Amino acid sequence: MQTNWLEPLPLVAILRGLSPDEAVAIGDALITAGFHILEVPLNSPEPLESIRRLSDAFGKDCLVGAGTVMTPDAVAEVAQAGGRLIVTPHTDPAVIVAAKTAGMLCTPGTATPSEAFAALRAGADAIKVFPAEQVTPKVLRAWRAVLPPQTAILPVGGITLQNMAEYLHAGATGFGIGSALYKPGKSVDEVARAAHDFVHRWKFLATARSHA
Repeated sequence: MQTNWLEPLPLVAILRGLSPDEAVAIGDALITAGFHILEVPLNSPEPLESIRRLSDAFGKDCLVGAGTVMTPDAVAEVAQAGGRLIVTPHTDPAVIVAAKTAGMLCTPGTATPSEAFAALRAGADAIKVFPAEQVTPKVLRAWRAVLPPQTAILPVGGITLQNMAEYLHAGATGFGIGSALYKPGKSVDEVARAAHDFVHRWKFLATARSHA
């Protein structure tokens, strides 16, 4: 399990619906704000082309990858496009093994502790808790109590500026942030402002936790 890829900002920008024509401008706005992990879900328009453009433009400065990856074949396609991170909505050991065999990072979706342990056994680098709306901070705290201490836990789904603190206090390592950060139709300036707000909020919460 690798966890240093989450430093210094363990926030994943989930760019569902991103089109290739806007990929570089949106990516630049996010990176300027402080993000360094960009995920393009494969149910976006021409996702592999967006991943290719982001990787070409920013691959030396950030981690670019794909979300909603369902099969080992899709893992290979993402790797060919320059992606280095595989995120799934489910726990499929075959996909995790394919990602790790290709030298990629993998964050599978898990909805129960049993799935989380299965994902870790298969080689997952972090656990995506999805959908987070179903796994309340109280439930997440119970997960954290039984998972290995070094496990990186990233709640995804419905994460906002307002609910980050509760999840962080319950044991979250970081977050995947979707529509509150980016959705089709948002301008580059709107994305930049949202990204700045999330980075500022994370830094505030992380500082408060370190002094607690």
